[in-house]
Amino acid sequence: MSSVIDKRRSGRPIIDLNTRQLLINNARELFSVMTYDKVSTRMIAQKSGINVAMIRYYFNSKEGLFETMVRETLAPIQVLIQQLLVEKNTNSLCELMRTYYRVMTVNPSFPRLIFQLMYLPNTNSQRQSMEKIFTEITQPLQHRIFEQLAQQNIIRSDLDPHLCKISFISLMVFPFIAPPSILNIQGVETNEAFFVNLLEHNLKVITGGLLLPLKESL
Repeated sequence: MSSVIDKRRSGRPIIDLNTRQLLINNARELFSVMTYDKVSTRMIAQKSGINVAMIRYYFNSKEGLFETMVRETLAPIQVLIQQLLVEKNTNSLCELMRTYYRVMTVNPSFPRLIFQLMYLPNTNSQRQSMEKIFTEITQPLQHRIFEQLAQQNIIRSDLDPHLCKISFISLMVFPFIAPPSILNIQGVETNEAFFVNLLEHNLKVITGGLLLPLKESL
């Protein structure tokens, strides 16, 4: 592993993006399987094989590392939401779901982490931080995107745009937050192949159920 400190220079250490990313990756893994209070900066540093001082250098604190981890995990999804706000078309809507599945398939415990925090008391600092981040990232979806898709004849006229949004979010999020025991009862094994097949199935449900065929939406 490369050193984050260039011993040939004096002063503050130079930024090592590999080290920074390693801390984020291991923090995400630990926060996803343990409660926030049980995860310490020393634990994250030890798992990363890095001096704990580097967490203070890059992120200032455990809270800063946690917020950075959440924001950077959700960054690809935020980009697609912003794109959907601008383009408002079938391809952007489907690409948003594809991106969500791609990100969460390699981080399957992350969605549960989000929802566990959102169930904490509203005075909890981690819940407040998560609400702030989640609101910033998903806010465009609250700006009547589905209503605008309906006005552009992209969504079927006999469907409620608000309920279409709820259906879309449910298809996208539920498979990753459902208790494994419930899925096991249904004979579902949540592996990469399952999520790949479910994604393609859900896209067919969306394009065949919520959206008008392209020739009708023109």
